[in-house]
Amino acid sequence: MVLSAIAGYVVVQYVSGGAGDPGCRVVSSEGTGTTYEFSPEQAVNAATIAAVGTDRGMPERAVTIALATALQESALRNLDHGDRDSLGLFQQRPSQGWGTPQEVTDPTYAADIFYEHLAKVPDYTELPLTVAAQRVQRSGYPEAYAKHEPDATLLAAALTGTSAATLTCEGRPETATATGPDAVRAALVRDFGRNALEEAGAEVDTAEAADVPAAETSGRTVTLPVTGETTAGRDIGERGWQLAHWAVANASALHIERVTYAGREWVAGNTDSKWRATRTGGTEAAGASGSAAGSGTSAVRIVTAR
Repeated sequence: MVLSAIAGYVVVQYVSGGAGDPGCRVVSSEGTGTTYEFSPEQAVNAATIAAVGTDRGMPERAVTIALATALQESALRNLDHGDRDSLGLFQQRPSQGWGTPQEVTDPTYAADIFYEHLAKVPDYTELPLTVAAQRVQRSGYPEAYAKHEPDATLLAAALTGTSAATLTCEGRPETATATGPDAVRAALVRDFGRNALEEAGAEVDTAEAADVPAAETSGRTVTLPVTGETTAGRDIGERGWQLAHWAVANASALHIERVTYAGREWVAGNTDSKWRATRTGGTEAAGASGSAAGSGTSAVRIVTAR
């Protein structure tokens, strides 16, 4: 009985990323009630995987495959151990040419090299997820990837921005080496690349924003314009919601208090985990559905705690 209890505890800790309270949730945009709960640590890594994929111009299916693979290999945790010399989110082996130990334990690098290999698989978007993942990973248990496809599909839809206002986190602050607008900008560069940030003209606000009280924004708001020129060829609404969900996923790590986009806002500490209408009643209508088209202008605003 004792061994069974220990085994059960280990399984729960592995699946939840070691967090007793998941803290984050993604829901289906189709109103089916389907949800997936996960920890802030897992949320940061999932957001990185999605950002790297879209930065490479990979389709949403590729992001789903990558997320399902990382869920199976590491439960979306950046592991410093594994079978033989396997390391990181994807349990990539330096001895098999995946990179140095330092590289494969860098989530951005690990995701990028996974996509590099996936892109070489002929017609991977038409293959069953298990087959596509296995042709990259060469796992001894290829059928295991399939059970993660539903959760990975939900995560990919939210983190690529094709579903709007579907990802929330409680936003409980974690110990961080750096916080504030500069830390947010650095994390954006880490995941999306410097070019993406510069094209967006991201600014740290020092003046009062129109839709948030000045006391909450002065010097603490990163504004990311989302226009036809800043989406890297993607739909405006999708790009906007990707950035908004990315910010929420990183809320605990970066001490983010509030994220607004398309007339909705997420606020840290809300126990009901919902995006709500902003006080201005949706003045940023572009992207509200997550699939808005056209050349309209909107912005994602990220307010940090300090």
